[in-house]
Amino acid sequence: MHLLEVKSRSDCKRFVSFPVDLYKNQKQYIRPLDKDIADIFDPAVNKNFERGNCVRWLLLNENKILGRIAAFVLKKTSVKGVTENFGGVGFFECINDQNAANALFDISKNWLVDQGVEFMDGPINFGARDKWWGLLTKGYDLEPNYQCNYNFPYYRELFENYGFQTYFEHYTFLKVIKEDVNPRLERKAAIVNSNPDYSFEHFQMEKFEEQTNNIIDMYNKAWVNHEGVSAISKEQGHLLMSKLKPIIDERIIWFAYYKGEPVAFYINIPEVNQWFKYVNGNLNLIGKLKFLWHKRHKRNRKMLGFVFGIVPEHQGKGLDGGIIHAFHKMAKSLSNQYEVIEINGIGDFNRKMIIVVKQVGGEICKIHTTYRYLFDRTKPFERMKAIK
Repeated sequence: MHLLEVKSRSDCKRFVSFPVDLYKNQKQYIRPLDKDIADIFDPAVNKNFERGNCVRWLLLNENKILGRIAAFVLKKTSVKGVTENFGGVGFFECINDQNAANALFDISKNWLVDQGVEFMDGPINFGARDKWWGLLTKGYDLEPNYQCNYNFPYYRELFENYGFQTYFEHYTFLKVIKEDVNPRLERKAAIVNSNPDYSFEHFQMEKFEEQTNNIIDMYNKAWVNHEGVSAISKEQGHLLMSKLKPIIDERIIWFAYYKGEPVAFYINIPEVNQWFKYVNGNLNLIGKLKFLWHKRHKRNRKMLGFVFGIVPEHQGKGLDGGIIHAFHKMAKSLSNQYEVIEINGIGDFNRKMIIVVKQVGGEICKIHTTYRYLFDRTKPFERMKAIK
């Protein structure tokens, strides 16, 4: 076995395409879009290169690929709440061989040590935590959602046998649309709805720019004080919403207003992997035509809970119940189209949000585990602290 640093165009293609053969007999696997993976490692696209760096390797036996990995480092000044350089690994794929996995982890560890990093998290993304983050440790029988990791069950052993420990878990909840929400949430909604200062409306495409600005403002107020969450700029927010625009269903994006001012948002979208799975990772002309055909003719039965937030001054007032009740009332009227909703990325450190989602009626269907490996093996290990 030998390791090859990915530098050439042909090696980049091999890095992206390796999982296709690895998962060829795994029916739940959905090939990610090649461009989505390639863009992570393109400095012209991924702005994280301005505050960090990354490197990739292929593990080879002669010319046969046995595994791949990427290592990332972000400067401590660029990550909120972090007092040291932040490092980790991601896009790990490997045959079921501990020695092969160890070789990939070892070279990543050595590179991260040289970068002044004291720990190695993984699998993580060279970017936002809502994409390509965490090892799938529950839910192997379910298809992955867009830009979420899917992997074999044996990956867990490869990580844990090396010495990685659970830092935190992300839960994905599944709810059948027709099923009622928890009575406690109904009671919260009744209290909020009795206050005439609060009102609820769904997204309106004719107000796209205005409502996008509102979402950005509310997101930054609701989330920037949480560890590892950075504010999003107007440019970033509008770029994201512009990408979502072709698939937005305005009926499943909801806002709460207090005296006419936006104070909470709940964004759901059709789960696009249910269409992308037909394009085999390639959105060239043929791929786009396939996507458009399936989008037009194939009913997408799955909705994805995308992001939720309440500005601080209106938290703890039952507003979560009010906005979810308004959304759910609309969603039930659409149950001939959408059958289930999956809500991604609820951290085990976010107990309040877990309670809210359980009140919606969802049950945990997938778990993605973020591991941490401390380079100083004598240092006591601590899990991520819960949000107070």
